[in-house]
Amino acid sequence: MSANLRDQLQATLGNAYSLEQELGGGGMSRVFVAVETALGRKVVVKVLAPELAVDVNTERFRREIQLAAQLQQANIVPVHTAGELGGLPYYTMPLVDGYSLRSRLAQGVPLSITEIVSVLRDVAKALAYAHERGVVHRDIKPDNVLLSGGTAVVTDFGVAKALSAAKRDGTRGATLTEVGTSLGTPAYMAPEQAAADPSADHRADIYAFGILAYELLAGQPPFHGRSPHKLLAAQMGETPEPISSLRPDTPPLLAELVTKCLEKEPDKRPQSATDLVKVLETVTSGGGLPAMPAILLGGRRRLGRALLWYALSFIAVALIARAAIIAIGLPDWVFPGALVVMALGLPVILFTGFVHRGTHQALTAAALTVPSCAMVSDPPASARSRCMTIWGWSSVVMNFDQLNAGAPTRYPL
Repeated sequence: MSANLRDQLQATLGNAYSLEQELGGGGMSRVFVAVETALGRKVVVKVLAPELAVDVNTERFRREIQLAAQLQQANIVPVHTAGELGGLPYYTMPLVDGYSLRSRLAQGVPLSITEIVSVLRDVAKALAYAHERGVVHRDIKPDNVLLSGGTAVVTDFGVAKALSAAKRDGTRGATLTEVGTSLGTPAYMAPEQAAADPSADHRADIYAFGILAYELLAGQPPFHGRSPHKLLAAQMGETPEPISSLRPDTPPLLAELVTKCLEKEPDKRPQSATDLVKVLETVTSGGGLPAMPAILLGGRRRLGRALLWYALSFIAVALIARAAIIAIGLPDWVFPGALVVMALGLPVILFTGFVHRGTHQALTAAALTVPSCAMVSDPPASARSRCMTIWGWSSVVMNFDQLNAGAPTRYPL
């Protein structure tokens, strides 16, 4: 781009907007902060990168952006205006007082499950609203999710779709792959999107949503660290490591939702973002279940570590007892006595591990499959029995009253 782009843009905008500064733009555009003169509010002006604007039908791009501009929902950053600057399409959006989800992840501090579910629920609501109106995002990723006032909002809705439509319209032979990463980021591309399938639809956003959820939980997306080509190949043919093995405190229903979203075949994924919202609202409600205590999150790994430390301590005590007998003349019975005392600790460790494992399984089952006793006025006897079984097990670690609301009804994926 020419160095005087800012001056050209200001001349094109006239007195309607006053440019203030340029922000760090992405690979798709250059981004400027401006003040809308009439209302005195700050906006963002995004100018499409010239390498992406080559052969783009600007009129078709404008029509597609107009469709996206009709989206008016609390979790969507709306498009205000659109225009053209020397053949480069531009559009304006509100300046969100917050920061991107990418910036939050870059802090290196894992998000809590509550925070993750809240963000995902907001993104799912935005997708549901847009999909119902025929608008597909095609580039859902942390960079396009902004956090402001405890709410997540999705930006650049419909821009990748608009560019795709305008590109194909302007060059009859162009394909999704030829347009490049402007129509999706390899780490978040659905298999059909990576394969340049012209029939790719809103379910590509569902897949990208699954990648986003996976990254929020695990700290990085699946297939992290691979080259773009290998990423695309993995999206089409590899199964990610189960999220529950990377983030043990993931609610089972949420883990299952992520797995369903990452199905390679679109027909096997949740078929609408509305389904995502329903499941996430169920996870949010938690059926009255408090968060699982941290001591229960380690599972077999925690028991394995405990046994390792026990074995090391056993050996250390034996060596110390033998050394004390030799060095300071303690009676010989000290050695077997020390071993007996240490051996008495093994049953305690095993019993504790058994209780933790059983409680973990009970809480997991309660969060995933047990019908709600509170939400059904007269549950069948089998349901009441299951509720009482879970409550009885869970009382090992938590108060009965905390579980009185029951577990949530499971929504089909």
